[in-house]
Amino acid sequence: MEALKTLSGVAALLNRDNVDTDQIIAKQFLKRTEKTGFGKHLFHDWRFLPNGEINPKFELNNPAYQGAQILVTGDNFGCGSSREHAPWALADYGFKLIIATSFADIFFSNCFKNGILPMVLERDQRDQLANEIKSNPGVAFDLDLSAQTLITPAGLKIEFAIDPSRKDKLLRGLDDIDYSLTLMDKIKAFEAKQSKELPWLWA
Repeated sequence: MEALKTLSGVAALLNRDNVDTDQIIAKQFLKRTEKTGFGKHLFHDWRFLPNGEINPKFELNNPAYQGAQILVTGDNFGCGSSREHAPWALADYGFKLIIATSFADIFFSNCFKNGILPMVLERDQRDQLANEIKSNPGVAFDLDLSAQTLITPAGLKIEFAIDPSRKDKLLRGLDDIDYSLTLMDKIKAFEAKQSKELPWLWA
């Protein structure tokens, strides 16, 4: 997993509440077991018309948002089924930071496991970011995860909260398995101690 420390990226606005995981990545595209290759299907039913052509009315098809790494959206993002393919698709498309007023719990957790920072802001803060994007499509925001700040060209500086352990994993580019492997010395020492004190468990 790629480490996330700082980011200066174009911010796209998807001003919708209750975006569910079936809209993020539809069920017919869940046949792959690899984490890659899902980005082209992100928001498929919104991005494309029934004939397969690009839907010019869909927000993320705005040319100003091309290459966006930051997504500003509404409330309860990632609701619906618990499919981990949803953050896979977002990451494969290029998003590293998703800003919302709230997230579905399982989706929120899965983001951290796939190198995406899900940032929870108050409604007025999110609205300020949305208004800046509307007035300046293609605007880039600057994230400093260590300092836990987001800064915009208009001079807005937002401080955000994040669980320290999740922050550490993002900064180091570690998923849960990677983090467990950093503790192998302690794990082996524990096993050695247990095998002596409780040998019948290791027979």
